[in-house]
Amino acid sequence: MAKINRIRTFAMALVFIGIFIMYIAIFVFSNSPILMSIAMIIGFLSVISSSFVYLWIGMKSTKSVPVTCPNCEKQTKILGKVDVCMHCEEPLTLDPELEGKELDARYNRKNFQS
Repeated sequence: MAKINRIRTFAMALVFIGIFIMYIAIFVFSNSPILMSIAMIIGFLSVISSSFVYLWIGMKSTKSVPVTCPNCEKQTKILGKVDVCMHCEEPLTLDPELEGKELDARYNRKNFQS
C-alpha cells in the first residue's frame, strides 16, 4: 500500500478506535463517573489526534511528486525516493540508481547508504 494511503488508513483507524473507546466508556463504565470520564477523554484525544495525522499527511501530500505508473498508466503520487502505485502497487522510484532493485523502505531514510 502506498505510504500516503497507509497513513490515511492509520488516521481513520484512530477515529474508529476513539469512538469505540467512547462507546465502551458509556456502556461499561456507566457506574463509575471517574473511569467513564477518563475513557471518554482518551477516546476524544484519539479522534483529535487523527485530525492532526490527516493534517500532517495532507501537508506531505502537497510535496509529493505526481507521476504516471508505467504498469497501469494511472496518475499516482510518490512520497520519498521509493513508493508503490496507489492503484496497482507497482514499485516506483525517482532515483535512477534504484531502478530495477527490489523495493525497500530503508531507501527513504536520509542516512541509508546503498
